[in-house]
Amino acid sequence: MNAVVSPARVEDIAELRQLYFEVYGHGYPVPLGSDPAVMRRLITDGTAHWLTARTRGGALVGSAVVLTEPGSRIGKLVGLAVHPGHRGGGLASRLTGAVSAQAFGTGRLDSVYATVRLVTEGPQHVVVRNGFRPLGLLPNAVEVEGCETLALFARYADGVLEHREPVASVPERLAPLLSAVSTGVGIDRAGTHRVPSRRTVGAATGAEPIELITAPAFVRRRFLELFPQADDRFFPLHTPNAVLVAADGSFEAYADLDAAAGSCALVAVHPRPAAVAGALEALTAAVTRAGADYAEALLPLADTEALEVFLASGFVPSAVYPAMRRIRDRLHDYVVLSRTSRQIDFRSTAVSPLLQPYLGAYLSAWTATYLPLHEVSR
Repeated sequence: MNAVVSPARVEDIAELRQLYFEVYGHGYPVPLGSDPAVMRRLITDGTAHWLTARTRGGALVGSAVVLTEPGSRIGKLVGLAVHPGHRGGGLASRLTGAVSAQAFGTGRLDSVYATVRLVTEGPQHVVVRNGFRPLGLLPNAVEVEGCETLALFARYADGVLEHREPVASVPERLAPLLSAVSTGVGIDRAGTHRVPSRRTVGAATGAEPIELITAPAFVRRRFLELFPQADDRFFPLHTPNAVLVAADGSFEAYADLDAAAGSCALVAVHPRPAAVAGALEALTAAVTRAGADYAEALLPLADTEALEVFLASGFVPSAVYPAMRRIRDRLHDYVVLSRTSRQIDFRSTAVSPLLQPYLGAYLSAWTATYLPLHEVSR
């Protein structure tokens, strides 16, 4: 399609909202496509790369955004939309390539990630054609047109993967996922030792009450008091708006809770992630009551203690993000663990061949978590 691609302007907001409505209807759970105040801020404050596409006649028919944040070297591709009447001409791929090139062109990003819907295979092919690599699946991660599974992809700046910090050992339940990401991203994990898991799901059934505080301004202030240094906070492009507090005061778990999308990201735990040992069952129950059927945690692949705590409480390894965090001149791998209170149904999910190894890895990990070995062998 012979469209004109240019930066988004404040004057485009009304047309952009109409575009997102025509593409997603009322089901789009992201303020970027519906909240004029959020859209104005992103266009004007320098934290987003936002491109639009117009026909020669001036009609706005496409949009794509890469979000960034100060101090972080990670971006997120969001809001990719092409008007239904203008699909099939490569416009989605062109917008993805252009906005990604603009973001990397600043020299301030190590990677850009995208969470891709799996309603059809088309979006997967769009990101792959533009250099994104598959990293895993996030089952039941969002409520759009019903409960949907997303796929995680990332594109890297040149040379980033060559500066990864090696990980000596990981829980063996991560082995299938690590094998999939080694193939999908092209990295060697031959030197990573698999350690047998020391816990079982039943070992983490704490019933202590959890207090959920949803006061965003207070939560942000408290979060910054406990994590004053930027290096102490790492869950890119997520701002906590809720805190889950143990009744005995042993931990405070900060969360980005989005009831509209039915999801919750556990952003940070004070004093350390492993402090939630024995309480994750009660914590996830509190999150579910608040309207989030899906919860995820992002943990360093090298933090075996924290990984074991979450694995013991029914969290399933879903994706690995190699070279996610830069500390001085080395980049560290992270793993996404997720848990959903809804039944998972992959029958309507369009999983391309590139994602098939991740589907197999997830099913293997889910089976190891929720089906006793004697049940599987029958």
